[in-house]
Amino acid sequence: MKIRIIAVAILGIFLYSCSPKVIAPVTEVKKVELTPELAAGRTLYENNCAKCHKLYSPTNFSEQDWKPILVRMQKKARLDDAQMVEISNYIYSQL
Repeated sequence: MKIRIIAVAILGIFLYSCSPKVIAPVTEVKKVELTPELAAGRTLYENNCAKCHKLYSPTNFSEQDWKPILVRMQKKARLDDAQMVEISNYIYSQL
């Protein structure tokens, strides 16, 4: 009896592992043409933020998630308000 239970369990595991996997659908990436202002924001983002850590894609976080991150990072990166507006505009345009 134990052998049958073990055999059925192994067969079940085998069938489960061979079943087709469900793949999440690929969503379209929104392409926004960068204006000179947005390009300047991207340059600031790349040059200042990559000094201390890897760059995160703007789509990794929502707008609500980015707001406190940007406030906290402004102080650490010693960026003025004008620079932060450019960076924020770039990030929000990519969401």
